[in-house]
Amino acid sequence: MEKFDAIIIGSGQGGTPLARKLAKKGMKTALIEKRLLGGTCINDGCTPTKSMISCAKVANTIQHSSSWGIHTEGDITVDLPFIVLRKNEIVQRFRHNILRSLEAEPNIRIIHGQATFSGVKKITVTQQEKPPLELEGTYIFINTGAATTVPEIPGIHQINYLTSTTILDMTVIPKELIVLGGSYIGLEMGQLYQRLGSHVTVIEPGMHLVSREDEDVAAVVRKMLEEEGMKIHTSSEPSNISTDGTTITMDIISGTSRKTITGTHLLVATGRRPQTADLQLNKTNVTIDEHGFVQVNDHLETSCPGIFALGDVKPGPAFTHVSYNDHLIIYHNLIEKKSISTLARQIPYCMFTDPQLGRIGLSEKEANQKGYPFKVAVLGMDKVARAIETGHTTGFMKALVHAATDKILGAAIIGEQGGEIMSILQMAMAGDLTATQLKEMIFAHPLYAESINNLFMTLDK
Repeated sequence: MEKFDAIIIGSGQGGTPLARKLAKKGMKTALIEKRLLGGTCINDGCTPTKSMISCAKVANTIQHSSSWGIHTEGDITVDLPFIVLRKNEIVQRFRHNILRSLEAEPNIRIIHGQATFSGVKKITVTQQEKPPLELEGTYIFINTGAATTVPEIPGIHQINYLTSTTILDMTVIPKELIVLGGSYIGLEMGQLYQRLGSHVTVIEPGMHLVSREDEDVAAVVRKMLEEEGMKIHTSSEPSNISTDGTTITMDIISGTSRKTITGTHLLVATGRRPQTADLQLNKTNVTIDEHGFVQVNDHLETSCPGIFALGDVKPGPAFTHVSYNDHLIIYHNLIEKKSISTLARQIPYCMFTDPQLGRIGLSEKEANQKGYPFKVAVLGMDKVARAIETGHTTGFMKALVHAATDKILGAAIIGEQGGEIMSILQMAMAGDLTATQLKEMIFAHPLYAESINNLFMTLDK
């Protein structure tokens, strides 16, 4: 039984920097990874998808270059094997950088294998072609992330369906891609392959796409995707899936009507589940909910003192930046004896469709639920000077302002560089700036940021 000051299970965007920080403080640290260093973000999520989305954006720009007076002759060709190779090289570079940073810390031991609890503070690591390792830790941190959820639809397990991981390694463009799920992953992947040459159909059981967003936001997202040729079915539930080996047939129920759609490939993007099943948490005092999420307090400690959880394995928004912030909270509280809570932190996020959807703070429906008195500032991107000049006028800017305090409650930005504009408003919220201050602030002309002046001017009308 080898003893460690800290055992971290999972090398995602929370576990890896935490390992480095604890090791620098002299703590003997074990970092256990069953698959690839870097977790979902580096290997299956942010890094590979955004690398490929950038290629699809170039393809789309070329296809519509005549809008800018640039004419190309003949059809463009898409070299998907090259796009996948480029993506893989970027992923490998990031993964290598992680390995190099970990190996630079003498107090870190990297262990590859499947971790399971054999006791409250005891871990067994099963390794390929090696005997199991028995570890004991003063502190244990669970950072095992989440995996794709596959809905129980009759016939789905007879289909060679794709996930957001497996589709990234395809080197042949799907002719007809059916996407199950109309949220962030499904829409990003759907638009990506539509732009590379697929005919994409999205099936979403909710009343509108991106169900957590306001209806006006979802309507703009739907319109921009349909204008690119994507077919979208909302309020639609698959009832059966079958294949003849070449064509996938899906029966869907939409209200009282039934439809049948066909495609050559199926992408399942219906959500993710926490990876806790293999941990054998029943051998600890760690509590999980009915979905398998590890329950934590607002300091990210589980029901078992000394065992913490960070990232997607716990409830809450499943974003890389949240996982990274989790490790900061744990580090500051554990090492610097602070008392930082998760309750008051901002949770920004961005959907990387093109244009982007950047979000911070409350949506309109959330503000109504909380009973806040508020005003809504809205400015179409077709009224933004920079957007007109660059030819990217799809979308709008929307901000909620407290009617009494003039403070910003939340914002949704759909537009070119929407995430970057949102980040400016996030910093304004963190600094307690008012809408009036932003309306009168000097921004360099003609940045997209300058449109923030005009956005809050709409409240004067």
